Amino acid sequence: MTGYSHRLSVAALALIAAATLPASALAQQAVAPNPETVMQNRWSGTMDPIASGEWTGARLPDGQPDVSGHWSNTIANHSNFTDPQGGPPGEPSRQFALPRDQRAPSRVIDPADGHVPYLPAAAALQADFAARFTNPTDQHLVEPLVRCAPGGVPKSFFWHGYEIRQYPGVVLFLFQSGTRIIRLDEKPFLPDSIKLWNGDSHGHWEGNTLVVRVQNNNGKALFGRSGDYMSENAVVEERYVFDNNNKRYNYLATFTDPTVYSRPWTAMVPARRYTEADAIDGWHYEVIPADRPKNPDGSDQPLMHEHQERICIENNGPFGGGAIGVPQVGPIIAR
Repeated sequence: MTGYSHRLSVAALALIAAATLPASALAQQAVAPNPETVMQNRWSGTMDPIASGEWTGARLPDGQPDVSGHWSNTIANHSNFTDPQGGPPGEPSRQFALPRDQRAPSRVIDPADGHVPYLPAAAALQADFAARFTNPTDQHLVEPLVRCAPGGVPKSFFWHGYEIRQYPGVVLFLFQSGTRIIRLDEKPFLPDSIKLWNGDSHGHWEGNTLVVRVQNNNGKALFGRSGDYMSENAVVEERYVFDNNNKRYNYLATFTDPTVYSRPWTAMVPARRYTEADAIDGWHYEVIPADRPKNPDGSDQPLMHEHQERICIENNGPFGGGAIGVPQVGPIIAR
């Protein structure tokens, strides 16, 4: 059979099969959503402010505002830090064709131009990473997250959904790319010689706002595929401002690093809560039902969902080089 005849036969079989399908099945096939469309529909184009002030919601026994639960950012993933919906370098999204003011604004809210205020040498490093993102020819040009390194600050907040758990004196973030602990005590920071992917975080509550200082960063976690970064000298002042309806919060982070930036600057990442009323998906709400506890009177409490633990060695081929060719033994990232 020739290739042409084979293609005709395959097409004929497909038509016959389609003719035998129930109408309902054909209708389902016709309306099957495009995966890229589903991804784009996950995002909002706005970054609405939330004022710091009094907390009027529920509290935990240790006095903390109760903000535990599942959360996810509302703007976009980590493809592009300053043009969140524009797509990664060299791989523009469909939305990139729109005028800039019809896409989500930059995560950088200060300076007003939406750009990270790099020193000249630092700007050159970031531009070089972005220019060679689609064809990394050296180890430092591969975005660390693709090799299963922790997302770090601030990227963890816009890389998949995550869970907040609270314990006496501790706020715990369970990210898709690792775990971060914020201590609410007076203990000193780690020695300067110890550097971590997520830094060392100490904070306190001021009304509806969790105020956190982060230092001891190792400077290896990039902010996304666009190559924006801080060094190990950076200090990050974070403010998690929760709406009193406990359905939204804004993450505000001011970065100070005289070795990389010409002045301090501030980023914002809006997030919203996810509950059992939301559809489980492959990004914001990657969970499985775990348990439905009972109240003392026998009534149901909210359904408990838990994140599945991901196997990190996966083929993320399009993500700046991917895991193809990564050695299975030996060091992958110098620590």
